[in-house]
Amino acid sequence: MRVPLSWLKEYVDITLPVAELVDQLTMAGLEVEHVEYIGLPGAELPWDPARIFVGLLLKVERHPNADKLLLATVEYGASEPITVVTGAPNIRPGDSGQKVVLALKGARLYDGHKEGRVIMTLKEATLRGIKNDSMVCSEKELGISDEHEGILILPADAPVGKPLADYLGDVVLDIAILPSTIRAASIIGVAREVAALTGQTLRYPPVDYSVCDTRVADQVELEIRDPKLNPRFTIGIVNGVAIKPSPHWMQRRLTMAGMRPISNIVDISNYVMLETGQPTHAFDYDAISKPARIITRLAEPGEKLMTLDGEKRELLPTDIVVADSQRALSIAGVMGGADSEVTSLTANILFEVAAWNWVSIRRTARHHNLKSEASYRFARNIHPELTMFAQRRGLALLQQYADGAVSSGILDAYPQPLTAVVSELDPAAVTRLLGVEIGVDEMARILRSLEFTVRELSTPAGVKLQVTAPLHRTDIEGPHDLIEEIARIYGYNRIPATLMADEIPPAVGSPAAEFDDRLRDILAELGLQEIVSYRFTTQESEARILPPGIPQDDRRYITLQNPINPERVVMRHTLVAGALENLAANLRHRDRVAIFELGSVYLPSEDGVLPDEVSRLVIAVSGSRTISSWQLPGVASMDFYDLKGVIEALLAGLHLNGARYELVEQPIFYPGRVADVLLEGRGLGARRLGVFGELHPRVREAWNFPTDAPVLIADLDVDALRSAVKDTPVVSDVPRFPAVNEDLAVIVSEDVRAEQVHQVILRAGGQLLRVARLFDIYRGEQVGAGKKSMAYALAYQADDRTLNVSEVEKQRAKIIRALETQVGGAIRR
Repeated sequence: MRVPLSWLKEYVDITLPVAELVDQLTMAGLEVEHVEYIGLPGAELPWDPARIFVGLLLKVERHPNADKLLLATVEYGASEPITVVTGAPNIRPGDSGQKVVLALKGARLYDGHKEGRVIMTLKEATLRGIKNDSMVCSEKELGISDEHEGILILPADAPVGKPLADYLGDVVLDIAILPSTIRAASIIGVAREVAALTGQTLRYPPVDYSVCDTRVADQVELEIRDPKLNPRFTIGIVNGVAIKPSPHWMQRRLTMAGMRPISNIVDISNYVMLETGQPTHAFDYDAISKPARIITRLAEPGEKLMTLDGEKRELLPTDIVVADSQRALSIAGVMGGADSEVTSLTANILFEVAAWNWVSIRRTARHHNLKSEASYRFARNIHPELTMFAQRRGLALLQQYADGAVSSGILDAYPQPLTAVVSELDPAAVTRLLGVEIGVDEMARILRSLEFTVRELSTPAGVKLQVTAPLHRTDIEGPHDLIEEIARIYGYNRIPATLMADEIPPAVGSPAAEFDDRLRDILAELGLQEIVSYRFTTQESEARILPPGIPQDDRRYITLQNPINPERVVMRHTLVAGALENLAANLRHRDRVAIFELGSVYLPSEDGVLPDEVSRLVIAVSGSRTISSWQLPGVASMDFYDLKGVIEALLAGLHLNGARYELVEQPIFYPGRVADVLLEGRGLGARRLGVFGELHPRVREAWNFPTDAPVLIADLDVDALRSAVKDTPVVSDVPRFPAVNEDLAVIVSEDVRAEQVHQVILRAGGQLLRVARLFDIYRGEQVGAGKKSMAYALAYQADDRTLNVSEVEKQRAKIIRALETQVGGAIRR
């Protein structure tokens, strides 16, 4: 929010230098992001006080040698007036008495005839035979705005001869207004903070006006159909208004605050909003269907409205509208309708000041992509009590600057008035939490400076403060908020660093979080990088993980009622889609990508409205097996076995033994290159930990991977992993006796899987067989067609002795018999 200091000074005395004021506001929670100097030292182009003045136009004559040029004689406080050549279209021959800005030779200005802000220096020049070294200035040449259609005409009370920097120079603070600081989204709101920080008194603007005999209640009726959506609605009526430009001072304040002046009625509406923080809206009363009846309601099915930006919008059933008996007049709290807007022909004004449900306004503004100053404030929860002050302020300004007659009375519908929040504050709690002694009187002073009502209560436990929150504060819930207010006004920088005096609560571990961190550590040590993708997605995005023609996930998605954008509308069912998106993006810049994500997926619950949050781990790798170098040119791409190695290393890091891999079919994966991860243990049979494999080629095409390298994906169940891990891992002594190593090659049919052979060897080998590792597969004439030879490295070992030859031969014979009978194997000799 842009806050001009000249406007701020109307409500509070500024006693600090700008830099110190900026620091105090920022420390108090109103972060000043930028300071803009206009015409003063510190600006990109300050106005030279010795060369740029307020001038008085004495006369305007035609240029003797040019039809489109004029000669303007200007008094500016010197001994003699000066005559300048100008082509300004907003003055004409015979004019006099206007106040203008005069720049003398040597003044530095922006060039009004060039795009952007190009600085020039005034020099003497001859224009159609007349020497000229000075000029009367437009707003663009001064850097006030981009307006260059005519020269700047100052108010009639502008002091002639005064340096312009002293008259119009200003400082604008650009303050970041967070949702929790919406109380300060106004000039008065910032002034209140400044008053509290500097010990000054806050001054409110006048709201007095006279009324005519006509009553508002005789001209319009009001109906609120749902007080939860529209807590309060007030109406004032001003008849016989004159549509004209607003006064110069108001236009200038609006411009510096970032709003474009339009007309006196529209400018007053915007001015009151910026001044008080309460949005308002002016309707053309004569455009409302008669008899006039204002209704606030939800939009009807198929209802449409042409808004002020010229767009015809189809309204949602959740949109609140302000309507008459025939049609919608505006989207409540967001934007007015074109049918009832104020025009040059408007004679009578219906002035609305209302409060709206902030959730509804936020949803409507996002859906229609209508971001306005009004919706910005309403969407952050404005208290209904602000409406009457803003209504009276608006009517006072309309009477003064639109020459209208204000009807008596204000129509005020407030069906369910909110009660003020009253809290009891224990000064000892303030000291305990802040770690600094602040006197009770100082606490009360700080709270009163922020317009809290404070009463001291004597209790057996000591003095306590009964604090009533002001009506503009919607963020105060209890004593904790009051302590924060005291701390920020007292000054965070004044609170000393102290050691905690309270008893430290016992540390309570989180086994689930600790296990997740353990997974992250293992995978990071294996060279993978963690990613965090959005939990929100679209059904169409997740459907891309399946080949075309495969039925999509028919489970119900959890749909957001108010999505942040069209690509984030449902809660994800899988981590795979996010991993593939990340993998494809990174492979455009790197030859090798290995990533993982640990997070929740959200599945429909059978016994409740909340989804089941299931923890999953996805691993995605693709690209070169290692980084290519002069020693390893032409490195091969990672394949199924690289990902299998990562999973094996992960299970080893978790001390999980007994894993096996079973060939399965899943549409997302390449047929024959996908396996389930199963874990045998604790008499419960095989437990499924997840699935991994190479991505199906048609799925790869859908994600536009930049290379032809295989894409490997693993999708693991974190809860299954966690339940399989023992609290205390079992460790064994370092073997005292040597192992007996030998190789065994078995010829089996081509359709026999390695996992089958491996399990047969392990079961037959018994406790003495410690290792059975496949190290070679051979196919060729020597083993016959349809056959393959699988070579295993075996290691036999006992804990209490060195094995002899007969013991090893006995175990080998058992293994050979098992292979022959269970998988039809023959030993290759």
